[in-house]
Amino acid sequence: MKMFLLAMMCAAAGAASAEANQVVVLEGARLIDGTGKAPRENSVIVVQGDRITAVGTLGKVKVPKGARVVDVRGRTIMPGLINAHGHVGLVADGKNRADAYTRENILPQLVQYEQYGVTSIMALGLNRDLGYQIRDEQRKGGIPGASLFVAGRGIGVPDAAPPVPVAPDQVYRPQTVDEAVADVREAASHHPDMFKLWVDDIYGKFPKMKPEVFQAAIDEAHKNKIKVAAHVFYLADAKALVSAGVDALAHSNRDQPVDAELIKMMKAKGTYYVPTFTVDESAFVFAEDPAVTRDPLLAQAVSGDLIQQWQGPEYKNKVAGDANVPKIKAALATGMKNLKALQDAGVHIAFGTDSGAQPVRVPGWAEHRELELMVRAGLTPAQALSAAGPGSAGMLGLKDRGTLEQGKRADFLVLESNPLEDIRNTRDLVSIWHGGKEIKPRARTVATK
Repeated sequence: MKMFLLAMMCAAAGAASAEANQVVVLEGARLIDGTGKAPRENSVIVVQGDRITAVGTLGKVKVPKGARVVDVRGRTIMPGLINAHGHVGLVADGKNRADAYTRENILPQLVQYEQYGVTSIMALGLNRDLGYQIRDEQRKGGIPGASLFVAGRGIGVPDAAPPVPVAPDQVYRPQTVDEAVADVREAASHHPDMFKLWVDDIYGKFPKMKPEVFQAAIDEAHKNKIKVAAHVFYLADAKALVSAGVDALAHSNRDQPVDAELIKMMKAKGTYYVPTFTVDESAFVFAEDPAVTRDPLLAQAVSGDLIQQWQGPEYKNKVAGDANVPKIKAALATGMKNLKALQDAGVHIAFGTDSGAQPVRVPGWAEHRELELMVRAGLTPAQALSAAGPGSAGMLGLKDRGTLEQGKRADFLVLESNPLEDIRNTRDLVSIWHGGKEIKPRARTVATK
């Protein structure tokens, strides 16, 4: 699989210069532009370089002379997916490994995200300084794959969260306020795109982060004009973090229903909320739902050996015997109700999956699954897509993407079917356009209706 991805990367890099100034016109599709307007039928999008230079209706937009014209009649175009909470370099060979954060491992993961329609990915913590190097190289045009945004290492709790096998240089673990401030300042020297905190106790297994530590970290990050997202579980922690000025809650509140106090606080401060349902579902779904492991879209994203492992009795028995699984299922149900309540209340919703953090959180596949779960939670397809476009762009402060308008980046997906009719139609990718370059999808399949 890695050799295949590396070959795709080389091919993409070779084609980049030839496409840099080509004008491309896509004609005839239904256009979901991400602005909240009704879909535009018989649309025209004109792309030059990495930008959209015109958007309109067939017959009303002038086609530049010499442009390549692509007939997309009967299809649907929507903004590329922006994952505001994902990871790279944490999984290798189907396992979490402290030595996984390497260039050889990260670059194919970026390509995989892109080939599933994820055009931008925020690596929300647990990064080495190599992440900054790859990000900066990519922005100079040298590395294909999903656009990488990096939140640096992030601040965890000594001997506690995040409880994953990473190298010491992938997470700060300050003991005191002064150490937290120093850690944020060190991170700021690399110009991170965001900053990450891990606050909760992971089902009571570890001590939580002290409020004075996360308050100091948030304040110092804001002094350096860096937004902060926090790993969260409990309603009380969410309130404390929002009060402290955190910019985004990077997971659902899952211990109890959200209340009017939290909603009022989040709306007043403009706090973003990222549900990440696949985090909870991934703890049990592969063991309990054979239809999911037979999904052909999944089969293109992970090795056959890993799928066989998930289908085997040893893995199923492990999940069945995990005392936390009933708690996780209850947490997922609560989180789904809370998303609907927050959406209805007008809180800012962004999109993320925590994909790439564990082998069961599969880059690319998880994003399409997350959209489906958001709709199951009660959102309309249009609301779910808005979270994955302008919602995530707003959370990350990205003004050049998330909607399909003149002057914005040409990051969009061409789909065979309309996702507003069935959110699972995002899976039926015809092509991905990322920075004006056409990318062929890894797999193309529609879920059984």
